[in-house]
Amino acid sequence: MYLHLGQDYIVPLQSVVAVFDMDTATVSKRTAALLTRLQEEGRILELYDDLPRAAVLCDSALGETLYLTGVSSQALQRRAEKAYAI
Repeated sequence: MYLHLGQDYIVPLQSVVAVFDMDTATVSKRTAALLTRLQEEGRILELYDDLPRAAVLCDSALGETLYLTGVSSQALQRRAEKAYAI
């Protein structure tokens, strides 16, 4: 099963490690450190037009990738729940 992140990007649902709400994600020092590290490594893909609403951390054989998306974390949760319901 796959999760649609917006702007024609989908990821395997089993590769999703975490979904962060961008309004609260940068409050934590650990999350901010993760964002900084992934930015320095060039492992962040921006999938939004105005502002990112959620961040989706995925892990695969190629390593960690963080997708910043304009889709809310609540909408991503609903999409994931629908995928499992099928």
